Amino acid sequence: MAEPGPGGEGEASPAPKKRRVAGGERYVPPPRKLSTGVSFGPAHFAETSYYFEGGLRKVRPYYFDFRTYCKGRWVGRSLLHVFSTEFRAQPLAYYRAAARAGRLRLNEEPVRDLDIVLKNNDFLRNTVHRHEPPVTAQPIQILVEDDEVVVVDKPSSLPVHPCGRFRHNTVIFILGKEHDLKELHTIHRLDRMTSGVLMFAKTAEVSKRIDEQVRERQLEKEYVCRVVGEFPENEVVCEEPILVVSYKVGVCRVDPKGKSCKTIFQRLSYNGKTSVVKCLPRTGRTHQIRVHLQYLGHPIVNDPIYNMEAWGPARGKGGKIDKTDEELLKALVEEHRSKQSLDILGISEEDLNSGAENKDCGNSSDCTKSARADPIHESSCPAKDTEDPERDAKDPERNDVAACPPNSDSNLETLEKNKELGSCENQDGQTGEKSSEEKDPLCAECKITRRDPSPKELVMFLHALRYKGAEFEYCSKMPAWAMEDWEE
Repeated sequence: MAEPGPGGEGEASPAPKKRRVAGGERYVPPPRKLSTGVSFGPAHFAETSYYFEGGLRKVRPYYFDFRTYCKGRWVGRSLLHVFSTEFRAQPLAYYRAAARAGRLRLNEEPVRDLDIVLKNNDFLRNTVHRHEPPVTAQPIQILVEDDEVVVVDKPSSLPVHPCGRFRHNTVIFILGKEHDLKELHTIHRLDRMTSGVLMFAKTAEVSKRIDEQVRERQLEKEYVCRVVGEFPENEVVCEEPILVVSYKVGVCRVDPKGKSCKTIFQRLSYNGKTSVVKCLPRTGRTHQIRVHLQYLGHPIVNDPIYNMEAWGPARGKGGKIDKTDEELLKALVEEHRSKQSLDILGISEEDLNSGAENKDCGNSSDCTKSARADPIHESSCPAKDTEDPERDAKDPERNDVAACPPNSDSNLETLEKNKELGSCENQDGQTGEKSSEEKDPLCAECKITRRDPSPKELVMFLHALRYKGAEFEYCSKMPAWAMEDWEE
């Protein structure tokens, strides 16, 4: 089964020439090899523009192509069957309307009949109207830039690279668009909600050299956080194994079946209610610092996952949850849904409603290791960017074909192919300057007014303070919330 390989700006398009094979069977062009770079070019940055409002950085809605080669399990099935069983976030009426509007293409030919049977190496393209969640308007501070690296102080709420619903509101895109820093190689990642020191290599050679230090455990990492309650004065070492509960929602917990890990904690201050703690992770499991703090009974004050009521009265202290994984995930989602804060989790209603293609990997941490990501043509990735660089595997960005959010309109079937596009208003009703922003008749998001998060909601009190290698040491300033005299 051919999958898209890691891509640069190379177009993942089959050969343009088409022919019929003997017997009238449909001819499928062979897949094309994608370039191996990781860069985003001017065409990608020009897809849309930013605007700032209420302390938030917002992205104007824009058109975007989701692309994928036919999955092995799709072969021999009709497009209609695949849409109805694996992309259930949309009613079938949406896909019929999308086909009529020229949004669906198979091997670069418009799809006229959803009953068409898929074959090996078929290449599917789905054009959607994309809306990104807002992030903090806090600028990205460049700490170091030389011939080898770019080191920044990442604000909370920004993903490092395009994934899920985020593309332009990511560190990679902002650095490219606003600082003309392109061709960057990701050395390590931080959680979307984690702030602090983030390193990029300017060349593949530098990236490889630092990766070797990571693998050899030569990279020293220091974090600082503010946690609930009075943390012990003496040094605390936590070595509880961690298991991934859900890649989609990005939830982990302590479990004997999990992977071994170790974190050293040292209290820096206590103000009578909360403690500032220095964290020294010796391994790099997903959410390691946050999960270990929760287990110790001192979760990060404003952690939107591990300090929630969904974990029960003890909030997960000592690994006591009293819920199945499914019950825990449901409770977490419902708690955020009730607060209209699903965006804080990095997911949306359509993510939750999607079908088999977006199912979690369950308790298998290896199920996505063979997935090959294409950063240009990504459609989704789990909310599992780690706090530190010694990840078990690359983030499993999947090249699934996704669609606009669910559309409840009853007139989808009657939408005309020659759609009329107008200006899409901002959430406060202001049109704003003219850009690629348009109102799309197939897009439910254009009709929905969502509550904006407050800038305060987009900050979690976990910060990567220092990264030290064999030949370098990069530090950021201590965040305001970590100061000894800080008050809530």
